[in-house]
Amino acid sequence: MEERIKYLFKQYLNNTCTRKEFDEFFSYINAAAHNELVRELIKKAYEETGQPGSSLTYVDELGNLVITKPDWNKPADAPIKRKRSPMLWVGVASIAILLGGLAWLNFQLRPMKKTEHTGVLAKKMTGRSEYRYMLLPDSTQVWLNAASSLEYPQQFAEGKREVYLTGEAYFDVKHADKQPFLIHTGKVTTMVLGTAFNIKAYPGRENIIVSVSRGKVRVNYNEKEMAVLTQGQQVKVSNSINAIIQKKQAITEAAPWQQGNLQYDDETISDVVADLERNYDVIIQVQSDAVARERISTTFRREIGIEHALKVLCNLTDTRLKLENNKYVIQ
Repeated sequence: MEERIKYLFKQYLNNTCTRKEFDEFFSYINAAAHNELVRELIKKAYEETGQPGSSLTYVDELGNLVITKPDWNKPADAPIKRKRSPMLWVGVASIAILLGGLAWLNFQLRPMKKTEHTGVLAKKMTGRSEYRYMLLPDSTQVWLNAASSLEYPQQFAEGKREVYLTGEAYFDVKHADKQPFLIHTGKVTTMVLGTAFNIKAYPGRENIIVSVSRGKVRVNYNEKEMAVLTQGQQVKVSNSINAIIQKKQAITEAAPWQQGNLQYDDETISDVVADLERNYDVIIQVQSDAVARERISTTFRREIGIEHALKVLCNLTDTRLKLENNKYVIQ
């Protein structure tokens, strides 16, 4: 197994692995999270074969690991070509956990700014079609989705841990009995002690969505308690200033985007389209306001690509898709 892992690592770093080899390589990465032997082999392979400056894996100017994905449209045995990744952040997170000493975990802070709430804050951001793993000062783990930002202090104050999220993120909060963890997203505040959950709170969305995969979460709107969630529950809180509507329901997965699934439950076409724009870094126009307000429930695999996803939307809304001047138009 050791030699096989070394071989796959070299193939990956040399940009020559096939689709089959690529899938095998990341199956080892994922297995390492709960298998000490595989974890040690992965670490050893990285130390022996890791190549700073590789065209496939490198550290950007902020100290974050950047990793690319294959072109899934190529034949299974064709070498993989370089492309920006929307899929491999799970592998990045696994490597981060396994190889905690790597430079990319020692990220540099963005320029600081002062707020009236917590003093000096650092800010981490992702662009469209970009995904990032972070480790906060208290060892809370955060996976930041595309086009999102998180602001947090360099050191948490005694008695309370507070962060500010714009966009979407999955949190695995380090437990601390007397130091609750608060995530502020506009007028909605989510409070926990130690749990794992997902928050989707992009600007302009109809709802802020909080989903719990482990533990217990309390969701407040303007300091008024809206819901207490436990494992497998989700709440949707209206973003509208004119109405505070909540919808509490059971779910099977708190953060489907982590597994490459773009999942929508009774959401407007305009919200779905905005999400696709962030994930695929494209421009999409819905010509009809009536269509934009239609509600759908559907799930895409991110790897199917933007055109396939939009054709599914068109089938659901009885519309047509057109590409003009690098912009997708639903008409």
